[in-house]
Amino acid sequence: MNSEYQQLLSTLHDCAAACNHCFDACLQEEDMKMMAACIRLDRECADFCSYLEQAIMRDSPFVKQLAAVCAEICDACAEECEKHDHEHCKQCATACKACADACRQFAS
Repeated sequence: MNSEYQQLLSTLHDCAAACNHCFDACLQEEDMKMMAACIRLDRECADFCSYLEQAIMRDSPFVKQLAAVCAEICDACAEECEKHDHEHCKQCATACKACADACRQFAS
């Protein structure tokens, strides 16, 4: 596997991990109802990053298209996380932005 794939795989893995951490931490927040959109997008983003990681490893012919969709999901998750002051949300937003950029670059 070439280094372009290795870097993207690492970024996808890091983003999924950050989203899973944020998801879990949001469930511990006092006002979970306020965190509902964040929780939902954390799950969506983590799942899709993991799926794209698998698709790349099995050499799916659709990786460029999936990467473009992944970038959109990561952007949405980052945008939602930026609405919150929690450290886990800030870390997640940073990981999602990096992943969105890497996916966009890969898709082009």
